[in-house]
Parts: sequence; structure tokens; C-alpha cells
Amino acid sequence: MKAKFLSCVFLVALFVASAAPVHAQRRVRRAVRSRANSASVYPMHEGFVDAHGMMIYYMTVGRGAPLMILHGGPGASHDYFLPYLLPLARHNELVFIDERGSGKSQKLSDPSGFTVENMVEDVEAVRQALDLGKITLLGHSAGGVLAQAYALKYQKNLTHLILCSTFPSTKQMNEVLAKEKASAPPDVQAKLDTMEKAGLFGHGLPYQQNRYTDEYMIAAWGQAYFPYLYQNHPDPNYDPIANGIMSWDLYREMWGSDGEFVIDGNLKSVEYVDKLPTIHVPTLILVGDHDECDPSLSKEMHDKIAGSKLVILPKSGHMTFVDQPDLFMGAVDSFLHRGE
Repeated sequence: MKAKFLSCVFLVALFVASAAPVHAQRRVRRAVRSRANSASVYPMHEGFVDAHGMMIYYMTVGRGAPLMILHGGPGASHDYFLPYLLPLARHNELVFIDERGSGKSQKLSDPSGFTVENMVEDVEAVRQALDLGKITLLGHSAGGVLAQAYALKYQKNLTHLILCSTFPSTKQMNEVLAKEKASAPPDVQAKLDTMEKAGLFGHGLPYQQNRYTDEYMIAAWGQAYFPYLYQNHPDPNYDPIANGIMSWDLYREMWGSDGEFVIDGNLKSVEYVDKLPTIHVPTLILVGDHDECDPSLSKEMHDKIAGSKLVILPKSGHMTFVDQPDLFMGAVDSFLHRGE
């Protein structure tokens, strides 16, 4: 009888737990994890947030104050941060998301919904749904554009802002891209020009027609861009064709369809330079000395955001956390936890 009674109590408790609000369940999970796991164990949790009709994927790992991380592309996913950013989980709860249309998040049939403004609202919806309170927001590359846009609207919800290898002005970024193309070997420039003039889409077999050709990806990402992606420690697994596994409809909507060396999609509206002085949260700006997003862009952000800290990582391209992982982690940790 006692066993049956205890079983009934357990079932009732299970029913109540399953019926509890999402926030309460989350607090219970965190409490259980903190009690059940030793200091050396870092459980992962993943799921989806319904952000105004868009299912946004998230994954959390770590302990401490929340640090939300925004990927670039546009149209990539959070995967390229892993395993590189995992050391940050020792002192912060890392909250990775896949932006709308990217990675595991919901796609759109109408690509006009892929805008920075909509993605800002997705980030805010995730913050609220996961009951994160104030967060640190880290954005890399195009994710840094999104982080700036979020800070310009919702900085009251931030404790810190970290801008990595990004740009505040598409006009200025296009000038940088033109210079990077001009620095490529003459034969590579000639190949790029020929392919861009012919149009970059609609070639090959039907399954190939909605992305760059392999030849263009190799010339752009494998030759012209490569010195600006990696310097000190090139990823031996980097493959410019595999780099093309992304959300192409999103990419074409936001970046554009005329190649890697001009942004003429809806990101051309990104002109934040004159708005940056309104950002007052503690801000760290990280960039590689050979970054695709030239250090001059980061220096301008630093000049415009009062009290910001600028770190230029040596022998580093766009993938700073791959080229200089120890320096990158040290800069972020000391910025977030100085005095601790």
C-alpha cells in the first residue's frame, strides 16, 4: 500500500511539473542540473522559441550570467563557433541561436522577411522566452551588425556588448571589399570579373543553379578572401565549397546576388555610424589585424562608442577565435569578469 501511495504521489508530482509554466520548468531544470552535476560537467539544453510566428532554434551551455551569441553569414549557423567558444562556458551561460532562416531555425517562403529589423525582434523574443534578464550580446561578422541594431533599440536589456569582426556602415564595408578584391592576384581578379559579369546564378545542373558555382566559391572564398579569413592558424578543414552550405535565399536577400565583393541586398541600409554614440553599455570591439572587416571599421566604432575597448588581435583574419583562441578568450573573459 505504501509503495502504491508513493507511486501515486510521484505521478501527481510529474503531472504538476508537466503542467507548470515554461519558466517554472526551466528553473527546476537548472536547479536539478546544479545539484546533480559536478563542477566539471556542463550540460547542454536546446529547443525552439516561437518568436512572433518564427521558430528560432537555441542551444545553451555553461554557467554564469547569460552571454547570447549571434552568428554571421548572413545565412550561416551557430555551428562555426563550436568548439572554439566553449571555454567561455566556464564563466557564462552561452546562449547560441540560429537566426531566422538559418541553421535549424524556421525558413521563410517570402525572403523579404529576412531583415535585420526582424532579426532584432527575434533576439528579443528569445531573451524574454528564456527568462534571461539582462544579457551580454556578442555578434560576429554580420551577427555584429545585428548586435549593433539590437543595442540601438534594446540596450536597456544589455549588461555588455561585444562586437567581433564587423562593420557599422555598408558603404564603408563595400569600399573595403573592393580593395580586398583588388589585392587578389591578377588571374584571380580576372576570373572573378568574368564570372560576375556573366551572372553568378542559374548555372550547371538544376540543383546547382541557386548558389554560386564551385569555381566562383573557390576563387572568392578560397583565393581572394582567404588571407582575410585566416592568418595564424588556418582551419585545416576549411573548404570554400562547403562554406557554401548555407541559407542562399536569405543570403541573396540580405547580402545580394552580385558576388562577394559588393553588398547590394537589404544590408545596404546599414548605416549606424552616426547612431553609435547613443550606445552607453560597456562595449568590447575585437578584430583581426588582417580581418576581412578591416580594422579601420572597428577603430571607427571604438571612436564613436564612448568608453569602449578595442582589441586588435595579431596575425589574425576574420576568424579571430580560430587564429588566436587564447587571446580571444582572454579578451572576452577579462572584459566580462574584470575585478572578479
